[in-house]
Amino acid sequence: MSVLPTDAAASPVRKGMVEHMAKLFGTDGVRDIAGVKLTCEFAMRIGQAAALALTQPHGSARSKVVIGKDTRASSDMLEQAVSAGLTAMGVDVVLLGVIPTPAVAWLCAKYEADAGIVISASHNPYEHNGIKIFGKGGRKLTDAQQEAIEALLSQSEGFPAGKSGNEIGRVYYLSTAAQEYVEHLAGVAQGYFPDFKVVVDAANGAASTTVGLLAKRLAIPMVIINDQPDGVNINDNCGSTAPEALCRAVVANRARLGIALDGDADRVVAVDEKGEVVDGDKLIAVFASYLKEKGRLTQDKVAVTVMSNLGLVQYLKELGIDCVQTAVGDRNVLEAMERENLALGGEQSGHLILREYAATGDGQLAMVFLLSIHYEKQMFLSRMASRMERFPQVVVNVRVSEQTKKTFAQNETFLACKQEMEEALEQKGRILIRPSGTEPVLRVMVEGSCMETVNQYAVRLAQVLADIDRGEQEGQKEE
Repeated sequence: MSVLPTDAAASPVRKGMVEHMAKLFGTDGVRDIAGVKLTCEFAMRIGQAAALALTQPHGSARSKVVIGKDTRASSDMLEQAVSAGLTAMGVDVVLLGVIPTPAVAWLCAKYEADAGIVISASHNPYEHNGIKIFGKGGRKLTDAQQEAIEALLSQSEGFPAGKSGNEIGRVYYLSTAAQEYVEHLAGVAQGYFPDFKVVVDAANGAASTTVGLLAKRLAIPMVIINDQPDGVNINDNCGSTAPEALCRAVVANRARLGIALDGDADRVVAVDEKGEVVDGDKLIAVFASYLKEKGRLTQDKVAVTVMSNLGLVQYLKELGIDCVQTAVGDRNVLEAMERENLALGGEQSGHLILREYAATGDGQLAMVFLLSIHYEKQMFLSRMASRMERFPQVVVNVRVSEQTKKTFAQNETFLACKQEMEEALEQKGRILIRPSGTEPVLRVMVEGSCMETVNQYAVRLAQVLADIDRGEQEGQKEE
């Protein structure tokens, strides 16, 4: 059986698929609008390519891949398409159902699967979806593994034939997946929490299936909001990207703290007892201080990205802790952690990696760890988080074309404007422009000692970039 017809390269669908290869893997997997660019055919092909690149037979036993998903309307469709691609190549599939991304990584390792796949677009709107892939042991794919998958997908001819007869892979269901993951999280807890009222925002996402089980397992008096997914309300004015409702709920319920997760629960933002947001940088500061105090902060270093606030770097330096800075993305953070044998790393956005327990960001694990610190210290989060003083920081997202994402850094108008601002900031701030790895967006980040100046510079630079993009698009129309 041929996987694709011999003339597939000439079809419009196939042509679009090939053109998509150069940007297939962003900072966290493949993402696009479901049913438009991220089609069933494309998802099936990813499944086939993953089977060829990441799996190998184990004697007489077939290779095995675990698959989880979030609550988007398109997740069922894409789950089935990826499963079809894997089984067509002779790989057994274990479906985990709706479950957080870090749970897929953990279960991949527990059951010694060749790979783990998550159908999710994380914090993106519901009409988007994505395919995240873990390798053996539940680890993020290496560059070489990603390139191998992309090379297979870009082939117009000679794609290996699928299996037939009893060599076709089978599909199984693991009904205990959520409970097993919750037991893993419970093993991290240090303390007794019956008096610790917590409000958790599940973002109408994957954590809707686990956070209630976790509350029951740890006997936490938990108030859960946004845990009624309907396929289209994931991340809709809720979760880690929109914590305002959580802030109000914490105050209204007189809770010790609040936890906001994103759609696939691999990132976390906290809210203190006063209703104030505590972002990933401040949580890293709390965790790093605690781990150093306990002698568990290996090398006295923490891995953070270039987006982390200068206030974090300064605070950790005062504690005798160095920051290893990486490019954005928890994969880059993990690579630095493994290279230097570090216990803690993370991003301002809330991807926090506690390497003693997990090899990926895990919002609920971070919640349990934070509760354990809170229990031991008997100290409110507002006090713990206040020890780090943030530099005023503004981030503005500018929607631009893919072409502008590639060329803006060479534009003379942009360079002159940026240089002028950097000279004005002297050594008391910084400017960072980062192309998003998952969206057609440039992120303009400005830090400094004066909020008014920082905001003014960020808005001005964003406008310059928007004008550059508009000019490029108009120039293309004239051609």
